[in-house]
Amino acid sequence: MSVLVFVEGLNGEIKKSSLEAASYGSQVAQAMGTTATAVAIGDVHEEALAKLGEQGISKVLYDADDRLKQFVADAYVKVIAKAAQQESAKVLVFSNSNIGAAVGSKLAVRLNGSLATNVTELPKIDGGNFTVTRGVFSGKAFAQVNLTSDVKIIAVKKNSTDIISNGGSAATVEKLSADLAESDFAAAPKETVMQDTGGGVLLPEAEIVVSGGRGMKGPENWHLIEELAKELGAATACSKPVSDIGWRPHHEHVGQTGITVSPNLYIAAGISGAIQHLAGVNSSKVIVVINKDPEAPFFKAADYGIVGDALEVLPKLIEAAKALDK
Repeated sequence: MSVLVFVEGLNGEIKKSSLEAASYGSQVAQAMGTTATAVAIGDVHEEALAKLGEQGISKVLYDADDRLKQFVADAYVKVIAKAAQQESAKVLVFSNSNIGAAVGSKLAVRLNGSLATNVTELPKIDGGNFTVTRGVFSGKAFAQVNLTSDVKIIAVKKNSTDIISNGGSAATVEKLSADLAESDFAAAPKETVMQDTGGGVLLPEAEIVVSGGRGMKGPENWHLIEELAKELGAATACSKPVSDIGWRPHHEHVGQTGITVSPNLYIAAGISGAIQHLAGVNSSKVIVVINKDPEAPFFKAADYGIVGDALEVLPKLIEAAKALDK
C-alpha cells in the first residue's frame, strides 16, 4: 500500500508546487512505513520524472497519451484512479492548484474518499486517526480535520512545505495506460484557460509576481510594471479595480475572485490591500508593498514596505534590478 502523488508538468518540467507535493507525499509514506509513487500525465520529460527520486519518490507511473497534454478533468481522473488501483494507494497527494482541486474533488467521489484541501502541515497519524491541518477563511484560521474514509486525498497548499532534495537514487519510470476513450475527452475545453502574462510566465506558476493597482494612475504607466517584471523574470498581475476599468485584461486579476498566486516574491505597487486581494496572495513567501499612503492596509501583511509614489519608486527598482545583471 503506497502513497500516490499526482505531479503536474509545465513545458516538460515538474512544477515547483508538485515538487512540494512529492516531498510531502514521501514524508507521509515514511511515517506510514511504506513507499511513495508518483503519477504523471501528458507532456513531461522522463528525465524530470526520474529526478523525483530526490524528493523521495521511488517509482513514477507515466501516461504519455498526446491527448493528455491539455488538461481534461475526466480523463485525468481516470488515469489517476487507474494508478491508485494499481498501487493499492490509500493516500493520494496533490498540489492545491486549480488542476489539483478539480481532480481531487472528482476522485473523492469516484473512490469514495475523504478530501482535505489547502493542507499546511504533515498529518498526525495516531492509531486509526489521520488528522490534517488546513487553512480556512482565506488563511485567517486553521482547522484540524480527521480523514475517516479508507481513501484519503490531500491537496497541499503551495509554499507550505519545503522541497526535499536528498540526493537519492533516480526514480524508476514506468509506462501507464488507462485505455482512454474519446468519451473521456468530451468535456475538453475549446481553448486553453491558462494564459501567460508576458515573457512566457504563467501567472499561477510564477516564482515572482509584479502587480499594480490604481496607484499606477493609468494604463499608460503600466510599462513600469512590465519592465520590472522583465528584469526579474516575473509575471505581471493587477488588482480587481484595475481589470474592472479596463486597464488590464481580467486574466491578470489576482485576488479572491481572480487568480490565487503563491510566488516566492510578490511586489504590489499602488495597491491598497483590500481583504479580497489579500486572500489571493497571502500564500506568497515574501510580500513587498509600495504605496504612498502609510496607512494602507496592505502594509500590515507586508514583509517589506516602501512608502512612496509607485511611479517614482518603480524606476529606481528597475535601475537596481538592471545593476544586478552587470
